[in-house]
Amino acid sequence: MQELHLLWWALLLGLAQACPEPCDCGEKYGFQIADCAYRDLESVPPGFPANVTTLSLSANRLPGLPEGAFREVPLLQSLWLAHNEIRTVAAGALASLSHLKSLDLSHNLISDFAWSDLHNLSALQLLKMDSNELTFIPRDAFRSLRALRSLQLNHNRLHTLAEGTFTPLTALSHLQINDNPFDCTCGIVWLKTWALTTAVSIPEQDNIACTSPHVLKGTPLSRLPPLPCSAPSVQLSYQPSQDGAELRPGFVLALHCDVDGQPAPQLHWHIQIPSGIVEITSPNVGTDGRALPGTPVASSQPRFQAFANGSLLIPDFGKLEEGTYSCLATNELGSAESSVDVALATPGEGGEDTLGRRFHGKAVEGKGCYTVDNEVQPSGPEDNVVIIYLSRAGNPEAAVAEGVPGQRPPGLLLLGQSLLLLFFLTSF
Repeated sequence: MQELHLLWWALLLGLAQACPEPCDCGEKYGFQIADCAYRDLESVPPGFPANVTTLSLSANRLPGLPEGAFREVPLLQSLWLAHNEIRTVAAGALASLSHLKSLDLSHNLISDFAWSDLHNLSALQLLKMDSNELTFIPRDAFRSLRALRSLQLNHNRLHTLAEGTFTPLTALSHLQINDNPFDCTCGIVWLKTWALTTAVSIPEQDNIACTSPHVLKGTPLSRLPPLPCSAPSVQLSYQPSQDGAELRPGFVLALHCDVDGQPAPQLHWHIQIPSGIVEITSPNVGTDGRALPGTPVASSQPRFQAFANGSLLIPDFGKLEEGTYSCLATNELGSAESSVDVALATPGEGGEDTLGRRFHGKAVEGKGCYTVDNEVQPSGPEDNVVIIYLSRAGNPEAAVAEGVPGQRPPGLLLLGQSLLLLFFLTSF
């Protein structure tokens, strides 16, 4: 009913409005057409009849499409914008065209495109974006285009495509992605597999080829040799000192994240503490524990020190640093995460930790056990807790920095004032 009202008002407005002076408007084959092609236009002219269903602005000099550019023509079904000078399509430029079935943006200079606008174009059947300057397509760009039959992305500057980019296109029958400078690393292997097995017609497959790395330059994607690829895996660990030395005020917390995967994953720390969330891309310090040049930190020795070998050092751990410490490893094939919750607790006869867990007797040093009524009990999966006495050490920075990449560094956790560290270990 709402669409009927919209159509009725559009017809009334269409009868009342004149065609923009540079354009020709009229009816043809039952369609209301506005022809503005080859008019040397530098902007979308105002004053279109609201009942226009086909609009051609091809072969002009449009430099971009601003927000609301086609608000006057809500019933538009076909929009032709090929052979302009469009560089930017702003958010909201196309979002109002929910009836659009054909969109031609080919042969422009588009590098900045509002992909979110496509989420509103669920009626779209043809999308031509070939011969532009596109370097990136979000994984969810086409999530609403279940009616799309033909997609042309050839002759752009795409280096890769996220796995699953074409999965929502259940009606797709024709796809052109040739003549893009694909980087043939692990992140593109999925496309080879998909292209060889899909029922979608993909022409010029020999021109869907590698530009890099140099050893594969010119190799068609369909003949890409097997690559040594694996998704990331992580293991968050600690190795506390076992020497039983006297506990002193002030301590250092050291965690280590073992990372595996091919290509080598990027390590990122996500820290949730009482004051908020801290995000750290590793490394942020050198082997001496000092901030790397260009790192946005307040001092030369950051509060949270992430080393290149996967270690995280908190030199002055206290109540303000309690929280959840997560290491996230990401490469072209996916991501993996492991987390540990760290809290301070005061032990004692019949005491409770800061998380409300009740303990009796003395914790067993570094054994992954706790005592109940002075009897040692293993911490089973349902407990998911390791209780550790921690002792002092001499040079925490050196202990972590000297670790070999890919290996755990010497364990180092210093604790003061007869406190315990409770590690709640969770792997995802």
